Amino acid sequence: MADRFRLTLAQLNASVGDIKGNAAKARDAWAQAKAAGADMVALPEMFLTGYNTQDLVMKPAFHQDAIAMVHQLAVECADGPAMAIGAPALEGAELFNAYWILSGGQVRACVMKHHLPNETVFDEVRLYGAAPVAGPYVVGPLRIGSPICEDAWHQDVPETLAETGAQLLLVPNGSPYHRAKLHTRQTLMVSRVIETGLPLIYLNLVGGQDDQVFDGGSFVLNPGGALALQMPLMTEAVAHLDLENGPDGWRAIPGELAHLPDAFEQDYHAMVLSLRDYLRKTGFKKVLLGLSGGIDSAIVATIASDALGPENVRCVMLPSEYTSQGSLEDARAVAEALGVHYDTVPIAQGRAAITATLAPVFADTQPDVTEENIQSRLRGLLLMAMSNKFGEMLLTTGNKSEVAVGYATIYGDMAGGYNPIKDMYKTRVFEMCRWRNANHRDWMLAPAGEVIPPRVIDKPPSAELREDQKDSDSLPDYPVLDGILEILVDGDGSITDCIKAGYTREDAKRVEHLLYISEYKRFQSAPGTRLSEAAFWLDRRYPIANRWRDTGSE
Repeated sequence: MADRFRLTLAQLNASVGDIKGNAAKARDAWAQAKAAGADMVALPEMFLTGYNTQDLVMKPAFHQDAIAMVHQLAVECADGPAMAIGAPALEGAELFNAYWILSGGQVRACVMKHHLPNETVFDEVRLYGAAPVAGPYVVGPLRIGSPICEDAWHQDVPETLAETGAQLLLVPNGSPYHRAKLHTRQTLMVSRVIETGLPLIYLNLVGGQDDQVFDGGSFVLNPGGALALQMPLMTEAVAHLDLENGPDGWRAIPGELAHLPDAFEQDYHAMVLSLRDYLRKTGFKKVLLGLSGGIDSAIVATIASDALGPENVRCVMLPSEYTSQGSLEDARAVAEALGVHYDTVPIAQGRAAITATLAPVFADTQPDVTEENIQSRLRGLLLMAMSNKFGEMLLTTGNKSEVAVGYATIYGDMAGGYNPIKDMYKTRVFEMCRWRNANHRDWMLAPAGEVIPPRVIDKPPSAELREDQKDSDSLPDYPVLDGILEILVDGDGSITDCIKAGYTREDAKRVEHLLYISEYKRFQSAPGTRLSEAAFWLDRRYPIANRWRDTGSE
């Protein structure tokens, strides 16, 4: 019996629906494996279709195309290493999330997923059947068990595979990022290794898909839980892993351990990657955004420049009579530091025309928030006109605090195709700006250094829609607001929980009210990078018409 086995791990970026393009990537990985003398190349969960497909996978023509491509790959990759690739499978009339093993021009095995995740961003019970637990498959000298993603988060599937003769666990994943997710994965997989006594390979997808970011970070554990290989986060990578069969069974020969960045860098890289992929996968090459001189638009401009290169970013200042000289100077300073295209488009003339148009209808009424919001909606109209004219996707710039309580104008500053900071609270935006000023990485395409002037970070936030306006006129101070939102949204807590944490009942009730009445705005808002387990869209799904309120303990 051979005592060595080389396995090529392809941590690659698939595009949902691009079956031919994903197959080409699989063939390229297979060619690299062949050149390296590998016995097998492995690709992640549902790689051939991309992930998360949502209801697209249920379309018969789509999953039939994918299955046909699996068989085509088997023929095309006959003369060389085996290939393991994720794709849908049909058994009778039922659709399954499957892992296909191809070798010698044929399909040698088809493992189907048993445990179907049905929480947070996953609806797999809606899409797939739950298959019985299958035994291991054989490639060369190795009996391999492949619990697919969620199957490895439960004890029963890996234990059954070990009991039926598996010598190695190869776990294909489409596991999306949220803060601290890698630690959770590694802790759980160490448990699987200790329970089964088998080495485990955790192979994850990488790349952005709508709001989700698949962060890669694939790793290999030897029996006992020792880390034998760590692949990078947020980056495509191919690794050749050598396994050796000794007196105690198969073991992975230790390889490279990639650096794992801190939480701020992971969040920032996730926002850059998700924006870059969203543009690439929807066919856009350039973006524009309104640059107000404030902190939110400054960090979005920086993320966009890091993702696409400053030459592909247009920033537009749209001043009114309430725009301060400081904001004009700050916006220009950010644009010049980044090296982006910068336009100034005053809105006074357009606003006067709209005011005159509405004057007969608004006669005998007093100016109020309506007139303030006209400014925002006029800016949205002008930015969308530029987006249409130049073929540049408009980015929106509301942070999670504002998105949560509706501190944004629908059809105004909420207009846009994507929002990279949608899941980042305002207090963290401040910290992220300081982090980016102090750090630069090779995957960032914008200049290094202090691209966001300290005065932009330090000045009191303001929408500048009326004289001397401050965000704190309408909302609790951001440390208070964010603290309450973290309890109500991220922790799914109660008014009583807020009070126990030291916040006033008045502030907690006010924030809860704003949270619920703003649901209709979020329903119509642009997608944005998911950074937490409580992102607005698939993680947290609330009714728009909702009259329930938490009374709290009186």
